[in-house]
Amino acid sequence: MFTDIAGYTATTQSDEAGALRLLREQERLLRPLLEAHRGRKVKSMGDGLLIEFPDALDAVQSAVELQRLTRERNAQRATAPLRLRVGIHLGDVQGRGRDILGDAVNIASRVEPLADPGGVCLTAQVFVQVQNKVPYRFDKLGPKQLKGVREPIDIYRIVLPWASEPSTPSEPTHPRLAVLPLANISPDPGDEYFADGLTEELISVLSQARGLRVIARTSVMPYKAATKSIAQIGSELGVDSVLEGSVRKAGNQLRISVQLIDVRTQEHRWAQSYDRKLENVFAIQAEVAEKTAEALKVELLRPEREAIQERPTSNLVAYEFYLRGIEESRRIGSGGSRTEEIGRRAWRYFEEAIREDPEFSAAHAYLANHLLALMGEDIPASEVVSRIRELVARALELNPDSSEAHTARGNLAMQVDHDWVRAEAEFQQAIALNPSSSLAHFWYGNLLHFLQRFGECEKQHCIAIELDPLWVLPRENLVWSYAFSGDLESAIANCEKAAQTFRDSGSVRVQLAWLYAFAGRAADAMAVVEPMKDVQVPDVWFNPLGVLAFLGQREGARTLLADWKEHRLSGYLSLGNAAAFYALVGERSTALELFEQASLERDVTVWAGYQAPWFDSIRGDPRFVAILRSAQLPTSISRPLMPGVPDAPRGVNGPA
Repeated sequence: MFTDIAGYTATTQSDEAGALRLLREQERLLRPLLEAHRGRKVKSMGDGLLIEFPDALDAVQSAVELQRLTRERNAQRATAPLRLRVGIHLGDVQGRGRDILGDAVNIASRVEPLADPGGVCLTAQVFVQVQNKVPYRFDKLGPKQLKGVREPIDIYRIVLPWASEPSTPSEPTHPRLAVLPLANISPDPGDEYFADGLTEELISVLSQARGLRVIARTSVMPYKAATKSIAQIGSELGVDSVLEGSVRKAGNQLRISVQLIDVRTQEHRWAQSYDRKLENVFAIQAEVAEKTAEALKVELLRPEREAIQERPTSNLVAYEFYLRGIEESRRIGSGGSRTEEIGRRAWRYFEEAIREDPEFSAAHAYLANHLLALMGEDIPASEVVSRIRELVARALELNPDSSEAHTARGNLAMQVDHDWVRAEAEFQQAIALNPSSSLAHFWYGNLLHFLQRFGECEKQHCIAIELDPLWVLPRENLVWSYAFSGDLESAIANCEKAAQTFRDSGSVRVQLAWLYAFAGRAADAMAVVEPMKDVQVPDVWFNPLGVLAFLGQREGARTLLADWKEHRLSGYLSLGNAAAFYALVGERSTALELFEQASLERDVTVWAGYQAPWFDSIRGDPRFVAILRSAQLPTSISRPLMPGVPDAPRGVNGPA
């Protein structure tokens, strides 16, 4: 059985303390039911719980009773309502310590989101076991294609005894929209970049409507070549409506066809084709945004309408370079490509866009954020910091209300200046200007992580995930937040889930190997890292070395390092990762020198990972503490030192 708190993300945005109370209320209501029905809480997963029972009847009775108690609680309190979704499946599981794994667990996790808030859904396997044993009616919802499950599964909903009674009004929710990749039907296949870039721009323009929640580009692009139905896509992305269409570009002529589809009914809300000249592309974007908002009954305030109608540039050559830069930057991390090479190529496109139109604010802001994402890990900070400062200042001079520019200025204050207060103000301003900006929520979450404000950090990453469900980075950083705050159980559970969703992500596998190592599961950790020893990218390959060293195989790690450096080492290597490796093999002096050098060079891996177990062996050293104090960061950590760290000074947690 999986439970989940409906509307939890929205609640955390308006009342974080209240949201945490809801978590505690869920557990308080459930505790006596587990005792009565022989249930066991396996683990917490964000705002949800995974529970196992010895039979289906116990699970169903517990779920119905939980919803009854929750309903009574809501009727008696003036505080925020607690609205739970519950999903149940029956099947074999594998035990691993206190955890359980297997297809049955995955299927149950996919059933839970199908339940209405306050409702219970279950699979046909559960229905067969309980249909004649409980006094409830069941509605058959029909076969559902669940993500990661090969064949459709019949789903049933329990008609709860109070379903016909008047219910309390639900919280207002914003319509959720996905803009699918526009199909390129141009005579020249090389115009693919234009269709993809236009998709990005439509998402950006529609995000100006604050009454809408628009799914970010990262999560819609995987559907570019997919043959899935609108219903499937809508279910996977959690949206109410989908905007799809095509682009035909021939010389200076442009034909754009779009249609807005209701996910639930599959009906068209509206459809339109535009035959215009290329220079009218911005007017088309504005009209599509306004018609979409009108169809979804979203009122556009005057500032929003003005922002939608604003032309980003009047120079079409600059605009095309800008679209090419966007397309190239989005390829980073895909298909095993070298991040540095792609990053520099995108950099050149953005610079060309700026050269063509020096007053193109969006190009300045996008390039600044692009370089900030590469800085420290793929490109030395010294090479790009001065250029980033110029870009951010110019972007805000040209457009003071640019969410992307405020995100960049916050990122600059965070990564380079270590001005945490100003960085937080900038991220909050960026979110206020565009609540649908997964980028702003993501970077704000990173700042909160650096400051060890883990509860707030998790909230921001959860919002980023909601806005961009198929973007892997906020999921990875959410996992690190759990791990570095001491909740290793939740970290592993979420990382294993991410590994199933992002099967091609090497960074998720690296993360899972570290977590297994932290948990003392050496065999599992080694099974994950073994295939990575042939990876050519320095920062990726250093992780298997680090895991080996953490597990006590320091000589083997040194031997591999020497062999690899002699034959294959090329490209930029993060000093923070190098410091971590030497800390793990017990060479503290070298580790501290590299850590100091990394901090001076604004290597972001220092601030992102200083709380990590790989630095536990030098955590109590005065030089390490002094670096953190100079950056006004916490010098203590909220978790115990890892026992597996070689030569770690026991009992030292850094002076508070």
